[in-house]
Amino acid sequence: MNHRENIDRSFDGQLSPEEWDALQAAVIADPELRRDYVEKRWIHALLETQSESLPSLLAETPPAPTAIAVARPFLWLSAAAALVFFCATLFLMADRRSDDFVATLIEAKDCRWAGSDLPTVEGAGLGTGTLALMEGMATIRFKSGATVTLEAPGILVVESAMKCRLLEGSVVADVPESAHGFTIDTPKMEVIDLGTRFGVTTTPLGNSNVFVFEGEVKVRQGESPGATHLFAGHSLVGATDPQPDEDQEVRRSEPLPSPGDGWTPVSTATGRGGDAYVRRGDAHGPTGGHPLLMVKHTDLAANNERRALLTFDLSSLTPAQIGDARLALKMESSGLGFSSLVPDSSFAVYGIAEGNPDDWSEESLLWENAGPLVEESLSESIARRLTTFEIRKGSPNSLIETRSDALTEFLRAHRGELVSLLIVRETGESDKQGLVHAFASKEHPTSPAPTLWIQTEK
Repeated sequence: MNHRENIDRSFDGQLSPEEWDALQAAVIADPELRRDYVEKRWIHALLETQSESLPSLLAETPPAPTAIAVARPFLWLSAAAALVFFCATLFLMADRRSDDFVATLIEAKDCRWAGSDLPTVEGAGLGTGTLALMEGMATIRFKSGATVTLEAPGILVVESAMKCRLLEGSVVADVPESAHGFTIDTPKMEVIDLGTRFGVTTTPLGNSNVFVFEGEVKVRQGESPGATHLFAGHSLVGATDPQPDEDQEVRRSEPLPSPGDGWTPVSTATGRGGDAYVRRGDAHGPTGGHPLLMVKHTDLAANNERRALLTFDLSSLTPAQIGDARLALKMESSGLGFSSLVPDSSFAVYGIAEGNPDDWSEESLLWENAGPLVEESLSESIARRLTTFEIRKGSPNSLIETRSDALTEFLRAHRGELVSLLIVRETGESDKQGLVHAFASKEHPTSPAPTLWIQTEK
């Protein structure tokens, strides 16, 4: 089997599954073939990025009518020579620049990039620079042998074959013995591998977290000269940024875009509205003042189960005015768990039924006093399932909107000025360190609060 020929064919999707498996095995086993694959992959990526300018090399300038027969062979010869020269230049650049590569982008699944100064085509060699991933997951293999999977949204700075810096987002690192000492920096901590598999997260709110799946890491925080050793099953959370001064304005984002004319926004920050989440075990007490609403479902670690509760003050509306309704939530990074360890996730929104407490308190709500709202199976007498939405693995922190006739009917039929909704993740996970999904609460400093958009009828 001609593996070098199959390398070229693989870039155009011409290999059968059996041929592709054989090529992968050969590339992994043969260092020379592996180098050939990386160089050709880089050239292919560069040709793709130059696809708009390549046709000009073969462009045929219309010759004078009397010179057509003579000029055309020379035009084609000139164009062919230019193309050969261009390709030869690429090969020379590849040969020269391959020594400067410190990593390779080996997988870029459903990725959308913005602001990167490194190549973002799968198979591209990477020097030092920044990868800014808006959507999807990307896997980078460093020359040292360390493999890092970046989860969107995330910003990773490649510094050397033994070091990278995570400015925002989450990564999972697999580090073989050949790369002992591989380091991942964040704004809050330095994580040094001692032969392991571990995950690191950092968020715009200043939280940094490391969790060790296997082996051992050494963690340094801030300017402290000392280091903490973490072993499999243990984690460490870095300090958060200091709170702003009392007289300092808090920056907020632009308001949510209206669905159209005749829509009225009612957020959890309106009137007597409120939002919070409850966690089984309630290790940190009530969460009514937390900037994030965290939601998770797992059968692997009971105390990691979380649900979010929203209350909206509809006192400015009458049921007869409600013609349609939509719930809008702004996704945020929780800094807890890893997207690569949880599948595409389905969520359900329940309406709290009459007779159950709508007027709950952010200051006192806990899992233990939430009563029937935290039962594993919610009956119609407790809460009515109104609508659903899905968050795909590696999704960006975007705006979630969901609607249904059941949601509109529930709001129309609900008596009283306050109405409460419960958000439950229905998808479980195969690892207890799977992602905690999060949404901005009314206390979030930059993102909009959960909002009900109500279309009013005249």
